[in-house]
Amino acid sequence: MNTAARTSTQPLQPAAIAPAVAALPARGRRHWWWHYEVPTLLLAAALYLAWAALVWWHAALPGWALFAAGGYLAQLHFSLQHESIHAMRQLPQWLRWAVVWPPLNLWLPYPFYNRGHSAHHVNFHLTHPERDTESAYHSAPAWAGYGPFWRWIYLANQTVAFRVVLGPFLRLWKLVRFETGRVAAGDFLRLPTWGWHALSVAPVLYFVIGVAGMSLGEYLLCFVYLGMMLGSLRTFTEHRWADTPHERVAIVESNAVFGLLYLFNNLHHVHHRAPTMPWYEIPVYFRRHRAAVLAANGHFYYRGYGQIVRRHLFRPVFVPVHPAW
Repeated sequence: MNTAARTSTQPLQPAAIAPAVAALPARGRRHWWWHYEVPTLLLAAALYLAWAALVWWHAALPGWALFAAGGYLAQLHFSLQHESIHAMRQLPQWLRWAVVWPPLNLWLPYPFYNRGHSAHHVNFHLTHPERDTESAYHSAPAWAGYGPFWRWIYLANQTVAFRVVLGPFLRLWKLVRFETGRVAAGDFLRLPTWGWHALSVAPVLYFVIGVAGMSLGEYLLCFVYLGMMLGSLRTFTEHRWADTPHERVAIVESNAVFGLLYLFNNLHHVHHRAPTMPWYEIPVYFRRHRAAVLAANGHFYYRGYGQIVRRHLFRPVFVPVHPAW
């Protein structure tokens, strides 16, 4: 590894953090509604009510409306799970988990997401092909070992068109390969979590299929698949390699529709600098300290997701071979 890469792996020191980003608002956090996480709990209640109503009255909606609303709610639930990993610290852990436990997206057990995403937040490992659980990079030796087909797949996955449309299938394939490989190697430690996940999925599908009369295929298409597509758009280019960890995290200044969808995690650098900051404080904080935030992340910035799509619909955002690790 080169010298710049070595120095970039040092942990973030408090003195290195811009004061505007490091300081958290104190006055608002004394309010009772913040202490008891009222905004987040109200959002969770509204989400589940909207999901149940959409499933119940699905037959009365045109297909495009069901597709758009179902995917939006599915991704919003995933964003709420992300919130529970970092924030909601005034609530006991069992309640944080209970609020987001129902597996509306079906495919990923929450404990696995919790554990993997927590590992991703070791900032000095960001983009590391093996230590960052959400890295899009591959090490040079691993890349050299791939055949032409897989090199093409991983390079195409760096375009918006592939990542959003086919990326969900690639993600599911990698999950299945990983889990079956663990079992084939004699490691059964993750099976109990899958068992609990299956028990949790059962009542969700009972309501969807047995009570509301929606077909499994319709739910998978309109909720699960589009939810994964929207999630793939958010994560498409929120990290890239740079010499300092601060400059590896993007800011996407999008509109309120996408901001709420991602619980303002599109302002990703703010989140990585202050992971426990509640979702409703992030946009206010970014507006107040916009210049300091962008200076801290080296102006790794997009005006919105439309700009990302225009630039990288069919053009890779970067070649996914890590230049340092």
